[in-house]
Amino acid sequence: MKTVQKLSLTQDSIENLFLKIAIPSSVGTIFQTLYNLVDTYFAGKISPESLAAIAQTFPVYFIIIAMGVGISIGSTSLISNSIGEGLDKKASLYLAQSVILGIIFAIIITILGILIAPYIIGMMNTKDSTLLLSLDYLNIIFLGSIFFFIQITVNSSLTANGDTKSNRNVLIFSFFLNIILNPLFIFGYGIIPSMGIKGIALATITAQFIGMSYIIYKAFLTNLRKYLYPKCFLPKKELLKELLAQGMPASAGMMMISFGIYIILFFISQYGDLALAGYGTAIRYEQLFLLPVLGLNTAVLAIAGQNFGAKKYGRVNEIYNKALMYGCGFMFIAGIFIYFTAESAVSLFTDDKDVIKNGVIYLKITALMEPVYPIFFISNALIQALKKAIYVMYLSMFRMVILPFITLWFLIFYLNSSFEFVFWGLLIINWVFGIFLLIFTKNFMKKNFIN
Repeated sequence: MKTVQKLSLTQDSIENLFLKIAIPSSVGTIFQTLYNLVDTYFAGKISPESLAAIAQTFPVYFIIIAMGVGISIGSTSLISNSIGEGLDKKASLYLAQSVILGIIFAIIITILGILIAPYIIGMMNTKDSTLLLSLDYLNIIFLGSIFFFIQITVNSSLTANGDTKSNRNVLIFSFFLNIILNPLFIFGYGIIPSMGIKGIALATITAQFIGMSYIIYKAFLTNLRKYLYPKCFLPKKELLKELLAQGMPASAGMMMISFGIYIILFFISQYGDLALAGYGTAIRYEQLFLLPVLGLNTAVLAIAGQNFGAKKYGRVNEIYNKALMYGCGFMFIAGIFIYFTAESAVSLFTDDKDVIKNGVIYLKITALMEPVYPIFFISNALIQALKKAIYVMYLSMFRMVILPFITLWFLIFYLNSSFEFVFWGLLIINWVFGIFLLIFTKNFMKKNFIN
């Protein structure tokens, strides 16, 4: 079997590596976002209840995503470090053990999810009919989650080698496949019965199974396949502990982000539904500009991980500095664009003048916040690449949960501030924390770059 030519993350031009790793990752994220929009569109075609049922599954579904991404980040960090050290055999062992860990988590989450999902969704005071629709969707997603976990853990070996194109291809293919399978499974055709909302879930796990098969094939074209024997997949306590030590904080960090979003939504809802609608509409537009930064995040994790393993500390520092320069520079330009297109952008989603007004208020203030966002993403990736994921969890908790909660509670319930002033408060705490994180990360590198 012919091996694929791979990038040299420890020798190639950093700028060239950013282009070849970050851009495919960003494109993949775009199609992943579009994939979810397709599900939402077809759920609306079934019934309003189905649309609500899909929406309220997010808190439960996010647990699967957070756990999977956490294991993936942990294994990417350890595999890339091992490759940088020239320990391909150890990297292969990490890959095999991450797959075992993914399967274990898939089984646990499936059992627990099917048991507790009715209670979690039931807490939203939903109607029985909507609750049943949510469970019809989630139960199939849980049963098929093993495909997602295997795909994302195996893909960590590709990312560690700088290959984000394979996963991009999977996400693009899945998007178009979803457009075909959703109406086919939802409404039925020929021998295929009409399955309603279950059809959306079945389309998802079908796409995940195909994606998993392709990612496994691509992984076996890398050098790591030379050391993958059946005995590598026997659980090894020490390696599993290392993977958990890196993956669980990353998963917790993602959950902190989700929890932080709910905190902000809760406080903004104090100004009424129109304020919440304006904010919710505006952040959809804003998030489009963050996709290239997410690509840089992936690139920094892989490139810095290998170079740290190779003890090329000067190059790690250069990677961090250049990623910040490109990321912050891009978001500075994006902020200007967001500011001047705020009203026309929000108007694309709604005709309600109050919703537009509230959305524009947020966008024009957050435009000044955009250049600081890359510091959060890129610093987190750098710290994870240095195998210190626990710090990312604490930093995410402080930035996304503790600081916003204290600030927004003080502004809204104590000072009785206006809707606009709330975002000025968020602007200030994000810039202050961003500067703190920049200084922290620089000092963190110095302490870890010891020969």
